[in-house]
Amino acid sequence: MPTSAIDAKDAAAIQAVKEGVAVCDRSHWGRIRVSDDERLRFLHNQSTNDFQSLKPGQGCDTVMVTSTARTIDLVTAYVLEDAVLLLVSPNRREFLMQWLDRYIFFADKVLLTDVTDETATLSLIGSGSDAIIEKLGAGAIIGQPYGNHVLVNGGVIVAVGSGLASPGYTLILPVSEKERIWSEILESGAVELSDRAWNLLRILQGRPTPDAELTDDYNPLEVGLWQTISFNKGCYIGQETIARLNTYKGVKQHLWGIRLSGPAEVGAAIAVGDEKVGKLTSYTETVDGYFGLGYIRTKAGGVGLKVQVGETEGEIVAVPFVSHEYP
Repeated sequence: MPTSAIDAKDAAAIQAVKEGVAVCDRSHWGRIRVSDDERLRFLHNQSTNDFQSLKPGQGCDTVMVTSTARTIDLVTAYVLEDAVLLLVSPNRREFLMQWLDRYIFFADKVLLTDVTDETATLSLIGSGSDAIIEKLGAGAIIGQPYGNHVLVNGGVIVAVGSGLASPGYTLILPVSEKERIWSEILESGAVELSDRAWNLLRILQGRPTPDAELTDDYNPLEVGLWQTISFNKGCYIGQETIARLNTYKGVKQHLWGIRLSGPAEVGAAIAVGDEKVGKLTSYTETVDGYFGLGYIRTKAGGVGLKVQVGETEGEIVAVPFVSHEYP
């Protein structure tokens, strides 16, 4: 559904992301704990990134894909001492529990536990996040690579990465600690970012989401999630298709941002002249106008291309969360 024009509170939170720090409650996102001796091997075989090379305290983004490399979800994984914690999209929590369980066989030493209800997730977003991380006792994590994390008082995991292209941190904590930490973050000057404002930012920045950009119609290379893919890790579900697309530079469409001159409908055809070249997958209104995400056929062009989205004119722009350069 299109997002209506944002209110003053959302506008202030988005401004805080640009100039200070905002905090978003992402507790409705799913959290799946993968444990037992073969957990890294199992996740290595079920998704696009290289889990075998990760050590406790590290993490990564990875894509769960079908056997034909179609996208299911963009997942953030944190490698703990005795488990791997997966942060998954809200509408993929139950599906992924069932989907992963299908690939656990009798002799496999892998245990899946849905820990969503007993945990919470908060994301600090913006350049001012470091000061709050210091106050929370996790200053050691500042400047470390994406996905790296530390454990601080009360069993709070503090990880590098906001979940968006903006700088920041993600906290995963026992639900019993949520109210205390939330209050501490707000008292330290963070501005609350609503789910609606999060969705606006994810569209502006190009973070794909299931049922919109991540569906059975697209593969991770078309989305532009190169940072989630290891090309030398060996076999995994969907690997053959992804490797072939990369080797032969066969990506036929790309996800782009579209600056729009007026309102548009999700699902609308994107055209150049009389030729259909793509489809609008997400749409929002911002304080600066109208914006969408959509897939455009590679041969049609990229940044700067003038398009028609339904009855609305648009121009293709780059979005920071994804990339379309072959490695």
